[in-house]
Amino acid sequence: MSQMPQQTAPATCPSCAEPVEPDDLFCGACGHDLSAAPAPPQDHATLAMTGSPAPGSRDSGVPAPRTGVEWPAPEPPGSDSTSPKTHLPTDLPGTDSGGHPLHPGTPGAPAGQPASGVRLDRPAEPEEYPLQAPDPRTANETPEPEQRPEAPAQPATTCVACRAGRVDSDGYCENCGHAQPRERDHMERESGPVAAVSDRGLRHHRNEDSFALGHTALPDGGPATLAVVCDGVSSATRPDEASAAAARAAGDVLLAALPRGTHPQAAMHEAIVAAAEAVNALAGEPDTAREHDPHQNAPACTLVSAVVAAGLLVVGWVGDSRAYWVPDDRAAPPARLTEDDSWAAQMVAAGLMSEAEAYADERAHAITGWLGADAYELDPHTASFKPDRPGVVVVCTDGLWNYAETAREMAETIPADAAARPLHSARVLVGHALDGGGHDNVTVAVLPFPAPPQGAGSA
Repeated sequence: MSQMPQQTAPATCPSCAEPVEPDDLFCGACGHDLSAAPAPPQDHATLAMTGSPAPGSRDSGVPAPRTGVEWPAPEPPGSDSTSPKTHLPTDLPGTDSGGHPLHPGTPGAPAGQPASGVRLDRPAEPEEYPLQAPDPRTANETPEPEQRPEAPAQPATTCVACRAGRVDSDGYCENCGHAQPRERDHMERESGPVAAVSDRGLRHHRNEDSFALGHTALPDGGPATLAVVCDGVSSATRPDEASAAAARAAGDVLLAALPRGTHPQAAMHEAIVAAAEAVNALAGEPDTAREHDPHQNAPACTLVSAVVAAGLLVVGWVGDSRAYWVPDDRAAPPARLTEDDSWAAQMVAAGLMSEAEAYADERAHAITGWLGADAYELDPHTASFKPDRPGVVVVCTDGLWNYAETAREMAETIPADAAARPLHSARVLVGHALDGGGHDNVTVAVLPFPAPPQGAGSA
């Protein structure tokens, strides 16, 4: 889940992520030297992918966009462009909804502005949360693919432990008293060639992540796939509801807009706006409902989404969930396609701190953008790319990228056959985070590029 630390909250050990006190010189858990400032992550969004011919050329291995799709120019608010922002990564970095380069270090990029608001209100959390029995990760069932974003299945009414007792409304067996695994503790879904896995991790008492998947056809019959991943803000009320509402709303808009011929980048912008409205609606409760907790934040979450259609790769995001590009040819460079809405990124963009200073600060990962009624403003980021080779898009929450932060680390973690086996690859990535400690909820979706023909699925 997205974290919004208090200024007085204890820092964590950069080696094992255990809490430490501000005046500690060494970590009490692993002995790590805390006097040395941690090195900032060295990869940046929108790394160039070079050394391959353009899509549609004889040797590229990537089919040219279908001529039957006449994309209108994407026109998100603030954009003055009359043509779609599509390009080879060797030509330009990605652009945001206003047509600006994503990374502030890119030549010609506008000067960064400090955040209009930073949430710094993370509540204290227990060191350990007890795992419910039995472990839901032992389940290995995969539902049939569907066209629409899938709603989680209804919880079982028979106890999974004794197989005889009835489960009451509180989630406990009336016969043996066993607590039942909640259906969101571990979720796996496929929709055509795209797949996702979500797990509550090893430390948190519930899964506050959510996702939506879908595949559809463009007006010319060509395939389009999509994935939306949302991360509930832990210090907000009902973060699990916020993430579920946002994922569902964004997925519905994309599945409705793409078959109409809407440009994927414009559809992505509309989807993020719809997701924000869905989360905002959760805060529409009577004032009396919050009399006993007037300082509780409204429901909130982050969002990252990807669409693969007609030779285009489009990403959109608000917050610190990320999208990565991993080419099938692992000799080619991978790339991070998103730029975090975080305190550290804002400080560097504004020129107020160096990367080393910003990432050494305990506020480095405080988010500066989110979906929710108490967000200062909605600033959807979108970018479109024309990758020059086949590969996969990894869309994930920070529960995964905290254990594979750079694009190179992500490429080394995901299996080599990820494009052919996206569900297996998503399971491997979630397992990597759990093996690393599972400190957070973990959600990851894997989309092959280019989109396989209709009917293709995960091996």
